[in-house]
Amino acid sequence: MSSFSKAQDLIRLAQMAAARRGGIGLEDICAEFGVSHRTAQRMTEALEGTFGNVEAEDGPDRKRRWRLVDPGLARLQLRYETGIEALEIAARTAEAEGRLRHSRALDDLREGMLARVPARARVEADAEAVLTAMGQVMRPGPRVRLAPDILDAIIEALRGPFRLRVRYNQDGATRILEPHGVLLGHRTYLAARDPAKADEVRNFRIDLIHEAQTLNESFTLQEGFTIGDYAAQAFGVWQDPEQFGEVIWRFAPEAAERAAGFRFHPRQVLDRQDDGSLLVRFKASGWLEMTWHLYQWGDKVEVIAPKGLKTLVNGYQRSDFKALP
Repeated sequence: MSSFSKAQDLIRLAQMAAARRGGIGLEDICAEFGVSHRTAQRMTEALEGTFGNVEAEDGPDRKRRWRLVDPGLARLQLRYETGIEALEIAARTAEAEGRLRHSRALDDLREGMLARVPARARVEADAEAVLTAMGQVMRPGPRVRLAPDILDAIIEALRGPFRLRVRYNQDGATRILEPHGVLLGHRTYLAARDPAKADEVRNFRIDLIHEAQTLNESFTLQEGFTIGDYAAQAFGVWQDPEQFGEVIWRFAPEAAERAAGFRFHPRQVLDRQDDGSLLVRFKASGWLEMTWHLYQWGDKVEVIAPKGLKTLVNGYQRSDFKALP
């Protein structure tokens, strides 16, 4: 790596150490920069040697974290174009999903950043050139339309957390939900508990919520619940405890390299075989969503487990697809 690249990484590391309230640890650096543990240690040594306002302290987990005190790093901002592009893409995505308050907030951040740019016209032109070339980010396609007022009520409830009174699907009466998170996908779901019916968190399609009111009633989140762990129980967004279990797919040698580039599940394990094929293993539910995806691979994928998914797929693998996903 060149000295110039190292300098760029050091500045980025300093910005991260300044921006994150709890500072940044060695594991964070390894993940962010794709480096080894030893290289991450050297980067923190360089951080302490370059900046005089670095604090390092050990947390309750006995792991050391570094942060910059009163960093004043704004003047070290090297390029604004990437930030403008990222905010614009995020704002367009939020608007398309009906999250208008997020779209407006992102637009405000974008305008605030542009207001600090010395050469605003040039930066806007450069960012627009990239956004135009990335038109596929907002390409048309099937999308469930969500009501902004429903999303606003859900967001307010999540902040509390507060209970949410909703009219759901074809129900004549309202019900009280305890929202735990939102799952984004081809359909957007509210992960919530319906205390009148059950203790577990389950999914509610947000496009089927016709009325929503945030109540001034707080509640206790399910102990140990995280939206990341909850989402990982499914292949897509649909949760089915009865289907949850080990999933094993075998991709043929001619499809193995392509399949290795996919992230089918956040906790997947890839196992390359001597014959050139690839085994993909993970634990999840949602056989129907798995079947929809596997169909695209034609006869280049075989379901090893579970048996229920294997039954759904068998007999529908085509051999005449001219391209892989």
